[in-house]
Amino acid sequence: MEILLLSIFSLGYFFIAFEHNFKIDKAAIALITGVLTWTILISFSDYKIIDIELAHHLVDISEIVFFLLGAMTIVELVDSHQGFKLITDKIKTTDAVKLLWILSTITFFFSAILDNLTTAIVMAALLGKLIKSREQLLFFAGIMIVAANAGGAWSPIGDITTIMLWIGGQISLNIIPAIILPSLVCIIVPLIYVSFKYRGQNISRPETSALQTGKIAEDTSDVIPYERNIIFTLGVLGLLFVPVFKTVTHLPPYMGMLLSLGVLWLVTEIIHRGKAHIHKHSLTVPGALSKIEISTVFFFLGILLAVSSLQSSGILNNLATILDDVIGNLYLINIFIGFLSAILDNVPLVAGAMGMYEITSTGPYAIDGEFWEFLAYCAGTGGSLLVIGSAAGVAVMGILKINFIWYIKKISFLALIGYLAGAATYILLQLL
Repeated sequence: MEILLLSIFSLGYFFIAFEHNFKIDKAAIALITGVLTWTILISFSDYKIIDIELAHHLVDISEIVFFLLGAMTIVELVDSHQGFKLITDKIKTTDAVKLLWILSTITFFFSAILDNLTTAIVMAALLGKLIKSREQLLFFAGIMIVAANAGGAWSPIGDITTIMLWIGGQISLNIIPAIILPSLVCIIVPLIYVSFKYRGQNISRPETSALQTGKIAEDTSDVIPYERNIIFTLGVLGLLFVPVFKTVTHLPPYMGMLLSLGVLWLVTEIIHRGKAHIHKHSLTVPGALSKIEISTVFFFLGILLAVSSLQSSGILNNLATILDDVIGNLYLINIFIGFLSAILDNVPLVAGAMGMYEITSTGPYAIDGEFWEFLAYCAGTGGSLLVIGSAAGVAVMGILKINFIWYIKKISFLALIGYLAGAATYILLQLL
């Protein structure tokens, strides 16, 4: 069964990787792969047990999907009100290197406050307003994925895996001083490298408000500055409210996101209630939903279903045990987990590690121990090595139509040198 499961998963992964060559939407392949892996699993197991397993995974997957839908809708609402002009108008530079450093810095710190997925969605929308060239747009988007994952790794609320470790009691707020320097190195090293490549180059701004994804912006000429400012402010505050809501209520992040969306929905209905339908529609949630790339959500769903089947089959847990037996060294184990998280979802990998090792009173497995801190860094930043290795990468890939092979050619090496440099920094700090 395990061989068959891995074969189907690998075949699906192959078609997703070469989507451009086969000219088949990756969302279709992801859905087929996700359903087929579970079909194989239930064919060789007790269907009652598999039903329970699937229901368990569906809860976690649904949380991510609802979170993604809520965040994308809020960003689309802000965009339809030309809210991003408040940011883009303040970024005057056309120097490619300066712009890269500015946007990477914003992404890095926003990811720690919001989370890397939300920040990636916001930056994907923002880049379309700043950069005209398709090639430059995609390159900047790739660097933003690296910055978002690096920024999320040092914050307890910056990435789903750090949230898991925080709630599980493996790490505390001490993760911030322990990981922030390796995370900074993770993004600074690639930035220094590309600064030489882009030295002297300029970027050109889009002449219209049309997104680089090919969607033409709706007529929003009747949006007054007051409406634009209030929707932008509420949108940003709504996104910032999500981690606060989670900390206070202990409810999942998607609940805070849905609350923020509900408030924004209510406000747009009220401030536009007197307008003609042709103008009102594009400025409210129904209009925003019609412009969202739903294929991105289905791609996300299919990928998470496929990976969860590998977890329920025991393949990922067996892999964790093999790593412990064969490698042994906690630094090397975590570095390898980071590489694996570029192929598989980092959530089940971290969950497997949490299940394998008990929290001890002292040593590397104690609260805020070396193993858990380094796991947070490696699982959070290792996903940048491939575009589908992280939630942020998958979201940006769907929104901006990034090609899998293009990402490997243009971004993976940059992500690799950053990942290894950050890992070396953490190990060096521990040795010192």
